[in-house]
Amino acid sequence: MSLVDADLPGVWKNADEASRRGQQWTLRLTWFKVGAGVLAAFGAALSWSMGRVDIAAWVVLVGFLVALISELVLWVTLPERLWYEGRAVAESAKTLAWRYGIGADPFPIDMSRSAAETKFRERMSTVADQVADRVVFSDEQSVLTPAMDALRARPFEERRAAYLEYRTREQQRWYAQKARTNRRQATGWRVALIVAEVIAVILAAGNVFGGWTVDLAGLLAALITAGTAWVAVKQFSPLASAYSVATKELNIQASKLATVAEEDWPFVAADAEEAISREHTTWLASRTGRMVPRPDL
Repeated sequence: MSLVDADLPGVWKNADEASRRGQQWTLRLTWFKVGAGVLAAFGAALSWSMGRVDIAAWVVLVGFLVALISELVLWVTLPERLWYEGRAVAESAKTLAWRYGIGADPFPIDMSRSAAETKFRERMSTVADQVADRVVFSDEQSVLTPAMDALRARPFEERRAAYLEYRTREQQRWYAQKARTNRRQATGWRVALIVAEVIAVILAAGNVFGGWTVDLAGLLAALITAGTAWVAVKQFSPLASAYSVATKELNIQASKLATVAEEDWPFVAADAEEAISREHTTWLASRTGRMVPRPDL
């Protein structure tokens, strides 16, 4: 018994899709913006004409125009807001679905089906209201899915085993992999930026002392700035640290969940969900600079 993506409520599906779309456009437009800046710097370093047409000047113009348009689109459409808030809503919906399915607080198994459903719908409505102005929630998507009810109806040992393997340990493995990936990317980008800075110093010294006539300092400066901006958007090092902490916390929670008694299950399982949700809350705060209320609590 488990809850795969297809078994989650419609709120999760709609918010997840919107978040992915916002992420794609944020990263694409950021690439266009920084890439266009590099293109403009490349044109400024050239002396390329064709008849009366100054090709280099046109390259600079096109680069700055693309950068300006990308910045305006980012400002007007705010895809990063859809990315961040959609992800927060999706994760809140997912944790509510798991809490309901395994009988964790605030949906203990001794609560009647009708009372649990009412409370679940109230919590899910509060979650959806956060992004109702930006995400279209389909009426065709169910709030409570058959898989959630099926898991909730299983004996305690099966619910505990399902949650331990398919939620806690699976999430732990995901965080561990993401921590390693982000750490490698942070190191790679740091090395690349240092190499670019060393080359810039050498070329600048050539202009000063060696009679080097081609000025590529502006182009290298643009490349370094673009790389720095991309690293800031991706936040490799902060994410690696956050994922490492979440991995450690989930490892502790897994040991508790494996031996917890049934009477203590609703609160211990809720603590495990809190460990998962805490990382998402921290991630959102690092992106937006503000803490977002947690309607799933």
